[in-house]
Amino acid sequence: METQINTETKIKKIKLDFKDSKYATGRRKRSIARVWLKKGSGNIHVNGKLLNEYFKKLNLQIAILRPLTIASRESEYDVRCTVKGGGLTGQAGAIIHGIARALIDYEPDLKPTLKKEKLTTRDSRSVERKKYGRRKARRSFQFSKR
Repeated sequence: METQINTETKIKKIKLDFKDSKYATGRRKRSIARVWLKKGSGNIHVNGKLLNEYFKKLNLQIAILRPLTIASRESEYDVRCTVKGGGLTGQAGAIIHGIARALIDYEPDLKPTLKKEKLTTRDSRSVERKKYGRRKARRSFQFSKR
């Protein structure tokens, strides 16, 4: 019984070398992404996991690749990012913003193309606060005549 080894408890931590890389911060809603970009083969790691392991939904994976696709650099850069706060959609938006900013640090001539697609500006929309006397921000309580 004691000789059994539980393989699930052993997690292989991937050590990535990002010494000569560009750093950028991306934000969306309550999420903050710290993004490191360097020349490589197109691998994307989010919080130590591969992109398709962290983001299971295909539309989020495609959205994160969008800045690299627009710049036609899908297989030229490796991306490592740590993201915290918010939900998965907000985290994906923060990573998109961070990748676009880091790409501009590497190649400033890409700025007009990324700016035209609105990837360089932070999306300032956030959740509207709840008001008193209401059920949500704008939704009222159900009215009962009798």
